Amino acid sequence: MLVKVCGMRDQENITAVQKLPIDMIGFIFYPKSPRFAESNKKLEKWLNGEGKKTLDSPARVGVFVDAEVETVLNRVHDFELDFVQLHGNESPEYCRELSDLWSFSSIRRASMIKAFGIDENFDFAQTQFYRPYCKYFLFDTKGAGFGGTGQQFNWRLLDNYHGDTPFILSGGIAPESVNDIRLVRHPQLVGLDLNSKFEVSPGLKAVEKIATFLNGLKS
Repeated sequence: MLVKVCGMRDQENITAVQKLPIDMIGFIFYPKSPRFAESNKKLEKWLNGEGKKTLDSPARVGVFVDAEVETVLNRVHDFELDFVQLHGNESPEYCRELSDLWSFSSIRRASMIKAFGIDENFDFAQTQFYRPYCKYFLFDTKGAGFGGTGQQFNWRLLDNYHGDTPFILSGGIAPESVNDIRLVRHPQLVGLDLNSKFEVSPGLKAVEKIATFLNGLKS
């Protein structure tokens, strides 16, 4: 099971979290988010300098919300991102444009994750249009705006997803969610996205809570 810890921006906290058995670290490039990565002006320099000595294992994920294509390309280059997570209303055509640019140029490329907000009215059939461009989908709780809600949606709705693109589960996952996660038997579930329920404050993760959660998943 892949584990992604998202919404990070503090250098010491990143160093501590990356020592845990996780697979992805997420950086949010949405200016309205309280976890906006670029609010820490030293983060980019550290990630590509001293941070490389310690942050060489978890994949770097950049989270974007309806950003200009050029903005995404620049952040992939500047922050050496391995994935871009599209968390807004990005269309399949938008994803195709990114994919084409990466296919026909020598610029640094990243794999794509398309996030979908899930509620009782969500039509999982729409995900098929993103299938050619995305390595993973991410299913999160639908909210009034963009970004996480910190609330869990009805995971039984996942039974309505019949696609073959693997997905990461997000939305209100908490330290006490281990038993509920074990009940999700969907064959395409490959990962979990941890964020606000594991925080001391926005962007600052409680390392021991994450460690305890990971141990619980393994036991």
